[in-house]
Amino acid sequence: MTQPQSLGVALVTGASAGIGATYADRLARRGHDLILVARDAARLEDLARKLRAETGVAVEVFRADLTDKADLARIEDRLASDEAIELLINNAGAALFGGYLEQDGERIEGLIQLNVVAVTRLANAAAKAFVRRGRGTIVNLGSVVGLLPEYRSVVYGATKAFVLYLTQGMNEELGGAGVRLQAVLPGATRTEIWERAGRNPADLDPNRTMDVDELVDAALAGLDRGELVTIPSLLDPAEWDAFQAARLKMSPNFSNAHPAPRYGVKAVVAEPA
Repeated sequence: MTQPQSLGVALVTGASAGIGATYADRLARRGHDLILVARDAARLEDLARKLRAETGVAVEVFRADLTDKADLARIEDRLASDEAIELLINNAGAALFGGYLEQDGERIEGLIQLNVVAVTRLANAAAKAFVRRGRGTIVNLGSVVGLLPEYRSVVYGATKAFVLYLTQGMNEELGGAGVRLQAVLPGATRTEIWERAGRNPADLDPNRTMDVDELVDAALAGLDRGELVTIPSLLDPAEWDAFQAARLKMSPNFSNAHPAPRYGVKAVVAEPA
């Protein structure tokens, strides 16, 4: 097999299954060498052997638990030092279903550690390295749940709202420094996340649940199109544009010298200096 010319190394977290494994497959077929990160070394090795055989790209397995500070630091160091890395797929994450009052503090903390702390630290390490090199792409996997508190997924949704803001904020600061950003907001997707969180995948509405291959293909198409936020299920992108416009229309009145008149608060007149 003729080995394709590498497009640079892509580091993919949560790569042993589901969205991460599918990203690994698609990126290998595009010609990216890979660093695959996950806790399950055996599954990573199986995927690495398959991709090496089928695509000819170089694939490295990096066994790590992103809730472990030492493991997380090792990946940060790799992002900082390996100048071949040009793409971070910040995919690793978990869900936490059930009512907020039913959830215990340890599980909540673990979810935040994986979905927020690890994502933020890896994005930070990659951004510093990419700005220094003048090139690089960071893809952060969020969820449409982060836009919908009505779904009542309190902690999970809050972590995914964080991922969206993180990506948008990074783009405001770094978008002109050679760093490309994308937040991918999937809806319900057929992956192992449901079973791991204690939900039966058979209970999912097949008309509202996307195949993981279609999801990743759409996300990569959105990246190619230069989208900052990709919502693969959204039929009319003008709806997202209208949502953003409504938010920005309010923004001039998010901070004023006095409360809005409806609160009936007497204005404090500053004494002249």
